[in-house]
Amino acid sequence: MSKMSTELERHALNGPTMGTRWSALFFARPRFDPQPVRAALQAAVDTVDAQMSTWNAASDLMRLNAAPPAGWVTLPDGLGQVLRLGLNIGRASGGAFDIGMGDAVTAWGFGPQDAAPDGIRAAMNAPRQPAHDVLELDGRRVRKTRPIAIDLNGIAKGYGVDQLALTLRDHGIADGLVGIDGEMRAMGLRSDGEAWSIAVEAPDPNRRAPQSILALQDAAVATSGDYRHWIDVQGRRLSHTMDPHRGAPLLASPASVTVVARTGAEADAWATALMVLGPDAGAALAARRGLDALFLLRNDDGTARGVGVGGLFSKLPAASA
Repeated sequence: MSKMSTELERHALNGPTMGTRWSALFFARPRFDPQPVRAALQAAVDTVDAQMSTWNAASDLMRLNAAPPAGWVTLPDGLGQVLRLGLNIGRASGGAFDIGMGDAVTAWGFGPQDAAPDGIRAAMNAPRQPAHDVLELDGRRVRKTRPIAIDLNGIAKGYGVDQLALTLRDHGIADGLVGIDGEMRAMGLRSDGEAWSIAVEAPDPNRRAPQSILALQDAAVATSGDYRHWIDVQGRRLSHTMDPHRGAPLLASPASVTVVARTGAEADAWATALMVLGPDAGAALAARRGLDALFLLRNDDGTARGVGVGGLFSKLPAASA
């Protein structure tokens, strides 16, 4: 380790956001005061939450959801950016990523309310159009052509991670690792000149253990899985990822999908899209789009095997970007 690296002090910051915790790890010279950085990081994720939360009735997203169709609604920049990206990935994935699943998410108990049988029946019977066919964007304005409940849980945390990274850069910190609930973004290198090591979690609901290790530099990673957020329905475990065609949780899916991308928002959304598509159609789309993706599939004995797409995940069990 160089003399310069030994002179740096490690700073590990964290705080609450979106029902979980954000984290930031970086190194700085002695006598560096991390408190202004901590405050700025908290303010950044608080802004994302205030704009995109479905748990806060006063959020900008819930204001949009409550607005009648046909009327234009002016949005803050961040929410507008996330909606535009979400609609673009919705189109590119053939509707597998759909931000218009808020009614189903709520009905099945993955939102602020408990699961409701009447709501479940309504969500499953409702005629569905993908959000990219229902929402019109004009700069910072958006309008709905028909009623739709927007939910950004499949992209907002990734965007929040991007805002953490931008905040560190605004404070002159070019190298660091930031995350929200497993969605991570690596900036530059560690103080020893090595890439940041990030574990791809094994799909085990009973323990946390690594399936493989990524070494990331200037890249983001996100995982969508069926083993952390789920409900039991008549003895069957159903994950929180919704099938846009059914208005209900996926009945069959990979155990998890991990995507490495340029930004956290892109990685987050594409991980959800590929989870919905499954290992065959999802892997084919990932290959066509040039995505780096890892599908973890369960074996009969409960272990998991990986199916990698892209140059990064051809190096399993360890990979680097």
